[in-house]
Parts: sequence; structure tokens; C-alpha cells
Amino acid sequence: MDGMILVYVVCANVDEARRISRYLLEQRLAACTNMFPIESAYWWEGKIVEDNEVVLIVKTVEANFDKVKQAVLQQHSYSVPAIFSIPVGHVEERYSKWLCGEVR
Repeated sequence: MDGMILVYVVCANVDEARRISRYLLEQRLAACTNMFPIESAYWWEGKIVEDNEVVLIVKTVEANFDKVKQAVLQQHSYSVPAIFSIPVGHVEERYSKWLCGEVR
């Protein structure tokens, strides 16, 4: 299996993040997820918007990115959700083995 990545997803609220997280875990597309409340500021439809959102960090392998992206797009409430991968340079060997054993 190829290297570990983190998939960064911004969700509208904690309920959406939990729903997407549960789906990804049930489908074995992720070994683990983390959720963090954040304050966001961004351009949307010609205006600066300030909002409370939730970041969902998905721990998976590079080969799963497209499947994770498609699953998130199907379940997400935003028309243009932030979904991108972050490569992980070094992973403790036992954690890497565990992660690779938990995903398909």
C-alpha cells in the first residue's frame, strides 16, 4: 500500500463532519478521523464571509484519495467544499502498519 495522507475537509457543522466521518470509517476509506471547530473567513459570491465551521481530517492512504473525495462530495452540503490531501513525510512504523491494515 502506498503512503499515508491526511485529507482536509471543511464541513458546515459538527453533525455534517460526524456523518461524513462515520461513512468513511464504515466504508474502510479511513482508519481514523479528527474534527476541530474553526473560524473561517473567505470570499464567497463577491463578499467576504466569516463563519464557524468544522475541519474534518481524514487519515488514509494515497490510493484512497479519489474514493474519499467522491464520498465527501456525495454527502457534503456545500456546492464547493474544500477537499484536499496533505502528504505525510514520516510516520511511526507501528502506526503506519495499523493504518494500512484498517483501510481498503
